[in-house]
Amino acid sequence: MTTPGNGAPSQPNVLFIITDQHRADHTGFGGNDVVRTPHLDALAARGMVFDNAWVANPVCMPNRSTIMTGRMPSAHGVVFNDRSLEPGANTHVRQFRAAGYRTALIGKSHLQHGMSRNAVFPSNQASGAVDEYWPTGWDTLEDAERYLDGPPEFPDSFYGFEHVELAIDHGARVSGHHLLWALDRGGRLEDLMVPMTAESPARRRSERWWQVYEPPYSAEFHSSTFVTERTIAFIEDAARRGEPWLAWASFPDPHHPMSPPGEWFDRHSPHDMQLPATVDDLLEAAPHYVQAVSQVHPSSQRNWVTPCGVAGDHQLVREAMAATYGMIEMIDDGIGQILATVDRAGEADNTIIVFTSDHGDMMGDHSLMLKGFLHYRGTLAVPMVVVDPRRPPGRTDSLAGSIDLGPTLLELADVPGYDGIGGRSLVPVLDDAGVSVRDEVLIEDDFPGALVLNLPIPSKTRTLVTADLRLTRHSDGSEQLFDTEADPDEVAPLGRTDPARRAEMYERLAAALMEADDLARGMPLHPPPDSPNVSDSFIPA
Repeated sequence: MTTPGNGAPSQPNVLFIITDQHRADHTGFGGNDVVRTPHLDALAARGMVFDNAWVANPVCMPNRSTIMTGRMPSAHGVVFNDRSLEPGANTHVRQFRAAGYRTALIGKSHLQHGMSRNAVFPSNQASGAVDEYWPTGWDTLEDAERYLDGPPEFPDSFYGFEHVELAIDHGARVSGHHLLWALDRGGRLEDLMVPMTAESPARRRSERWWQVYEPPYSAEFHSSTFVTERTIAFIEDAARRGEPWLAWASFPDPHHPMSPPGEWFDRHSPHDMQLPATVDDLLEAAPHYVQAVSQVHPSSQRNWVTPCGVAGDHQLVREAMAATYGMIEMIDDGIGQILATVDRAGEADNTIIVFTSDHGDMMGDHSLMLKGFLHYRGTLAVPMVVVDPRRPPGRTDSLAGSIDLGPTLLELADVPGYDGIGGRSLVPVLDDAGVSVRDEVLIEDDFPGALVLNLPIPSKTRTLVTADLRLTRHSDGSEQLFDTEADPDEVAPLGRTDPARRAEMYERLAAALMEADDLARGMPLHPPPDSPNVSDSFIPA
């Protein structure tokens, strides 16, 4: 750690880099020898790589809110993309700001319903109802139309962030602060604010799937360039002021539509893509709803966000993979620029860095594409690297969850926590890669619209991941139990052939569900020092 002039240790900075819908194996350090991620690989070589990291929910808003709050979706309330995180929710970012940090969110937030309003069935919470504690419009700061005449006024603290510059949409659609930035740089509104349909303008587009295309604008206007440049500006300004800082560099890519701009669209040829081992999985042992999803080809999609099937269409999978790799490599280039800025500022030895994603993507695994109520490794596992300059690099198979990142950062920076955190600090694992802080990871998945719209999709799913097993139970009664050591591709579910291990996993799932219950409004974890010791009164004489 660097020190100021008085010789006292300075507060470490925090750089939190997060991508969207980025598979754990879509990095070089994750074992992929096709996608080129030299800057991420170099970052991984400096930190602890978590090869067994899992989401708390495989959907954007629930898992992002979990990362922010350190609480499960059923506790913080954002169980799907149809409701906003309450404005007063405690977050690790609030704690850093209270400790004197400058805090900034650059890029995708998705802590509010904003961009999802036209993609999902709205909940009552998203209806705009307010009370005396929630000012009118509190949950509309991510509504794209609010930026057409200039940015809206943000509160002093947006979930703990004092500085906010949003890139709200995906693909080639530009909105939020990103739109104003692009227009100021000479972009044309008709190229930037486009529909999320097959009618959107494009320089080139796949004949097999409209969501694979080259945007009508150059790379200088894309979201990855915006996040890179604005994050650099924030870090440089904070460094000049000599203030500790926490920056979230939140890239909207490689989420679909798969639309890398300019040179990045041609980084890979579809013919060079390596198809997943399970691309031709017939899903004969999968739940019926998964089988039904697999029959919906992308060409017949009615909604750009819904999962679909690609059985037998290898060319479409190759095209999607090639475009996705281009998006990832553009992000990697931006990350390299951000890390170089930290180096130039002399802060490399005083900056904790996290790299992760909010969830993965099927990308042809089990003949499926995209994400959403598909509980396989492709969507549930995420890349995760934690760099602490005070600790040696390493690699670990110890279980970790997105929910653990907030508590980890708080401990690393010696910033106080708060009641209600459900995650566990990974600091012991950073000190010793062979140590484990958890024996399982619980994953929630709720789809409220299934009941309202009478869809043949489970309204609730719960998954438990252990070192060697993965149990998924759906509210319709269907289940999948995999031996992930013997069957890493998840193609041969055990079913009821191993009743002992099945019973053990259900017991562990029940215990995990009880542990995940919301304690945030319960008794304080640390009673005042002068409080009476009442424990003896509960113990019989």
